[in-house]
Amino acid sequence: MKKGKYKKGLVVLMHVAAWILLFSLPSLLRPSHDPNEHQHAEPVTTIGSFMAARFNDLLLIGFFYLNAAVLMVRLFYKKSYLLYVATVLCCFACFTLLSWLVMRQFSYTDTHLTLRKHIPFCTFVFLFILACSIAYKTIKDKITFDQLARERESENLKTELSLLRSQVNPHFMFNVLNNMVALARKQSDLLEPSLIKLSSLMRYMLYETGEQKVSLEKETEYLESYIDLQKQRFGKNLQLNVSLKPADQPYEIEPMLLIPFVENAFKHGTGMIGQAQIDINLYALDHILYFTVRNRYDPTSVDIKDNASGIGLSNVQRRLELLYANKHELDITKDGGIFSISLLLHLHS
Repeated sequence: MKKGKYKKGLVVLMHVAAWILLFSLPSLLRPSHDPNEHQHAEPVTTIGSFMAARFNDLLLIGFFYLNAAVLMVRLFYKKSYLLYVATVLCCFACFTLLSWLVMRQFSYTDTHLTLRKHIPFCTFVFLFILACSIAYKTIKDKITFDQLARERESENLKTELSLLRSQVNPHFMFNVLNNMVALARKQSDLLEPSLIKLSSLMRYMLYETGEQKVSLEKETEYLESYIDLQKQRFGKNLQLNVSLKPADQPYEIEPMLLIPFVENAFKHGTGMIGQAQIDINLYALDHILYFTVRNRYDPTSVDIKDNASGIGLSNVQRRLELLYANKHELDITKDGGIFSISLLLHLHS
């Protein structure tokens, strides 16, 4: 609240300073004269000229804001161009007449200032103020429009990211619960430690992923817990090579960003795959994260897609585009029965 009032007060002061500077320019730029030249001038004439000039200034200031706040909004922006021009001409006629009357009344003791002589001066000044008013309104509206566009883009981005995260969590939980079912059927003695791991994962998902960024260390611990659950599930049926090295310094990363790659490897690199093998490598050095996931797959098999199929990779690719535009390199290849994902990500500490 105080910040808003301070900002408005600052804007008012800037406007006042601009008007004072503008209307002081004629006096500041006027060449110096003999100090005795006006020594016999009547004081009332000098005061009258000053008051008349200030009256003209007030008229011009009033028209400036009238045009910017009313005429352009209600007429020009609504494409009532003829009515707008007619209204501006009426304002010009009123300004010229009032200015002439005031100047004759207070600035001169004779009647040599005719309306015809006064019109050229008024025309130049009026057109200058009109141009300034149009430029001011146009620039102000452009700044406001750009600010609103940025705010809308930011809100849309937040909404889209929230939707993407909400897709990750159910998909991941679906896979993990399937693991629990498999353990309950095959190795019930490992079910308890698996549930402990699962509670750790859920704690991370509930209390950490709501943040915009999490530490890379926590994200790595999350990956380790997930991989441990998969180890218990597949046992000796899967050759699993994992290297998750500590980072050279604390970094932050978007939560739940890396898990879809690992999920995809376990989903498509196990099952009916002969000599199933998954390689996972992660390390961070000099503000760059290097992350690779490789798994064997059967190029001759035809996957039966379910409703959740494809959510993981397309999801994370979209999130990378939104959050790390021009700050990441993602390479996905299929070659010789090997599916490989390589991610290079620029991080901030």
